Amino acid sequence: MAHERKDLETNDDNTRTLASSESQRQNVPYVYKVGIPPKQDLLKEFKNTVKETLFSDDPLRPFKHQPKSKQVMLGLQAIFPILEWGRSYNLVKFRGDLISGLTIASLCIPQDIGYSKLALLPPQYGLYSSFVPPLIYAFMGSSRDIAIGPVAVVSLLLGTLLQNEFDSVTEADEYRRLAFTATFFAGITQATLGILRLGFLIDFLSHAAVVGFMGGAAITIALQQLKGFLGIKHFTKKTDVISVMKSVFGSIDHGWNWQTIVIGSSFLAFLLSTKYLARKNKKLFWVSAIAPLISVIFSTFFVYISHADKEGVAIVKHIEKGINPPSVNEIYFSGQNLLKGFRIGIVAGMIALTEAVAIGRTFASMKDYQVDGNKEMIALGTMNVVGSMTSCYIATGSFSRSAVNFMAGCQTAVSNIVMSLVVFLTLKFLTPLFEYTPNAILSSIIISAVIGLIDYEAAILIWKIDKFDFVACMGAFFGVVFASVEIGLLIAVSISFAKILLQVTRPRTAILGRIPMTSVYRNIQQYPEAAKVPGVLIVRVDSAIYFSNSNYTKERILRWLTEEEDKLKATYQQRVQFLIIEMSPVTDIDTSGIHAFQELYNSLTKRDVQLVLANPGQLVLDKLYSSGFPHLIGEDKIFLTVADAVLTCSPKIVQEV
Repeated sequence: MAHERKDLETNDDNTRTLASSESQRQNVPYVYKVGIPPKQDLLKEFKNTVKETLFSDDPLRPFKHQPKSKQVMLGLQAIFPILEWGRSYNLVKFRGDLISGLTIASLCIPQDIGYSKLALLPPQYGLYSSFVPPLIYAFMGSSRDIAIGPVAVVSLLLGTLLQNEFDSVTEADEYRRLAFTATFFAGITQATLGILRLGFLIDFLSHAAVVGFMGGAAITIALQQLKGFLGIKHFTKKTDVISVMKSVFGSIDHGWNWQTIVIGSSFLAFLLSTKYLARKNKKLFWVSAIAPLISVIFSTFFVYISHADKEGVAIVKHIEKGINPPSVNEIYFSGQNLLKGFRIGIVAGMIALTEAVAIGRTFASMKDYQVDGNKEMIALGTMNVVGSMTSCYIATGSFSRSAVNFMAGCQTAVSNIVMSLVVFLTLKFLTPLFEYTPNAILSSIIISAVIGLIDYEAAILIWKIDKFDFVACMGAFFGVVFASVEIGLLIAVSISFAKILLQVTRPRTAILGRIPMTSVYRNIQQYPEAAKVPGVLIVRVDSAIYFSNSNYTKERILRWLTEEEDKLKATYQQRVQFLIIEMSPVTDIDTSGIHAFQELYNSLTKRDVQLVLANPGQLVLDKLYSSGFPHLIGEDKIFLTVADAVLTCSPKIVQEV
């Protein structure tokens, strides 16, 4: 029987407090005094659990103890961060934003025309999507560096999913309307996640799966560009590598155009050279940024004066002039197409959200400021909802443009406004100039842009750190490359969920031993010098115990005991009399977990082994008390530390310390 510590007192009949004293130096075991938790404490604990689950921060903290007028202003600033940082805006910041805005505009215009082709939409829709959404984001977003617009992966994903429903050529009107509907629901999904503070859902797509998915999508996008790069007129609508290569080599005798290949390869070499130069010398980042626009200008001029379009070089042709026309009446709000748009919007919206939040956090960490993930989701969702009503398709943060924006010295989101105004002027006055732009140059721009998405260094690092993560990475990669974008995405999500389920349903356990000449107990596999205590088996459970893993945890503990007893019998050593469970890593337990503990206790009783608990957390302890479990095993069998438990179970250890 363990002695109850004198310094362990109760404030009343129901409340337990712990205090430190010199009894540890006197080798007096430290046990918990058992009581019944008051209802108000359980209610408070429940509220805290809900708060910790849904709110990693306290969103209402700035509003506390503030007058009504101040609360209104803080509320407006929460929705429109520009009202907060705009008060300190000055000409010095505007200079940085102006330069960076013009720089990313020179990059986004040719990219937007190319990305709209990935989405199988007319080229003006790419420009539309870099006009309205960046303006909305500039007022509502919390990132200073992110550049908004269409991106390659989302454009490809959207085009693939839409093409499964309508043909982009023969059913162009239905296709366009479904694109706007998908964009609307993508925005609704993003904003809803932000409002309900459910942004953690995007974390279910692991980093490894994202690396594999992005790499596979990059290769798929590059392969799709072979149509324009080689001048092939009849090209497969499938995206898997086998179908694409069959289509490419099947038309080698009659479908390739050598003039197109010369134009495409020449400017691709130029674009890749400028990227290499920018990587070697960070100060020359602007060379890589303006290279796509320079390529468009020179290639367009060359085609115009040489009449290369008459020799089979495919060109952009007509780009509709003028700003975004309204498209509210084109969104499907009823019928089967509503459900199709809803499904496509959720998938594309989540991928766009994952990319944007990751980009925002990356650059925020470089400049040491905080990005509110939930505000970002609301901003991204709002801009896509508004965009869907103004002829835009899904826009998000672009990594290449954001990197250029960062290196160009942007100070605030005003750089997005500058970029948007340049796109506005382009739509209003300059679109006829792109009529003779060869498709090959757009293919070259896209290929050079997506190469950076293939992060082989990250894949190697994932292999070194976690083999299961590497399986998720390669599964997503090969799924995209050899099947389709949606199959790759499905594999990425499935493997990510499988890993979560595996970790939740199969928690780690460890046998603990005493570090010589100390009262510290550690994993004997990690610390080979740690010695087991005769007659005592100490097991640590490294997870919360829920219905999903409670039975496994019980069976694993019993297996540890069986294996230990077999070893002791084989060497004629003292049998196990006490099983101590170290519970400090156990953050929570549910009714299934408590039931499993009761079954474990019954099994141990039949083996004449006593069950002892060490250092359960307050939440776990309260639930154990509520179930009456301490009365079952004995109130003196719950200790503050493993050392205290061992002192009771094996007193001779005291003399060795």
